[in-house]
Amino acid sequence: MVIPKPLCKCRVCEEARRKGRPYERTGPSSFLHDENLLIDTPAEIALQLNRERIEQVDHLLFTHLDPDHIEGFRVVEQISLDFRTWRAYEHKRIRLVLPRILRDRLTDVRSIYGPLIGFYEQQGFVESIPFEERITIGRTRLTAIPVDRGSQVSFVHVFEKDGRKMVYAPCDIKPFPEDRKEVQDADLLVIQPGMFEDGLKHGFTYPPDHISRRTLYTFEQTVSLARKIGAKQVLFVHLEEYWNRTYEDYREIANRLDHMQFSHDGMQVRI
Repeated sequence: MVIPKPLCKCRVCEEARRKGRPYERTGPSSFLHDENLLIDTPAEIALQLNRERIEQVDHLLFTHLDPDHIEGFRVVEQISLDFRTWRAYEHKRIRLVLPRILRDRLTDVRSIYGPLIGFYEQQGFVESIPFEERITIGRTRLTAIPVDRGSQVSFVHVFEKDGRKMVYAPCDIKPFPEDRKEVQDADLLVIQPGMFEDGLKHGFTYPPDHISRRTLYTFEQTVSLARKIGAKQVLFVHLEEYWNRTYEDYREIANRLDHMQFSHDGMQVRI
C-alpha cells in the first residue's frame, strides 16, 4: 500500500500528507545505476523515474508478477514510443531480462487487446532476454533464485560486481533460500522486514492461520535470518501502511539494531 493510503485518516497517513517525503511512500521499485537496470514497475513508476531524474533505462527486471510490482509495466511504452510511427525509438528500446519462467508467465498479464508483452515486443518497446538462472548484464552478474511457493513464482536476485554482492529480496520471500551460497555473506541484503505483530491499526492481531504467514516472516524472524546468512548491511524495503509505523518509528527501531536500516523513497545506497 502507498502511504498515505487514499482516504485514510490514520496518524501515519495524515503525517505523510503534511510532511511529504520521507514520510510518504510510493510502490516497490529500485534502480541499479551501474547498468541502468530498473527493478519492478509499480503504478507510480513514471513519477518515480522523473522524481529521481533517471536519464536512461537499458534493462528491466521483475522480482515476481504481483500487481504492485508490475502494474506500471506500460512505462516501457511511455519511455520508448515515437508517436509518429507508433513504434519505439531504436535507442530507447528496453531489454526485458527475466528468468524464463517469469517471461513465459508474463503472457498472462493482459489488456483488452491481449497480452501486454506481445504488443510491446511487436512495437519494439522491449526486447525479451529470458535466462535460466544466471546472466551477465554489463559488468554485473545476476543470479535468480526461485522461492519455493508452488505456482506463485517469486525470485531472490543476487547481484555481484567487482567482489561486491547485493541480495535483493523485496517481497514474498518465504521460504527464503538460505542454504544457497549465493545469498550468504552479502555486502548488502535488501529485504522485506516481515510482519510486525504489535501496534497494528485497529488493534488487529494476526491469527495463526492468517494468509500473510504463508509469504511473510515476522520482523524478528527476518532479523534472525539476516544475521544467520551473514549479511554485512541490511536495508528493509516494502514497508506497509497497515503496520501503523511512521518514518520516525522505523528510525527508532533501526537505532536498536546493528547495521540495519529502513528504506525511504529516493534513498540512494552505495556498496
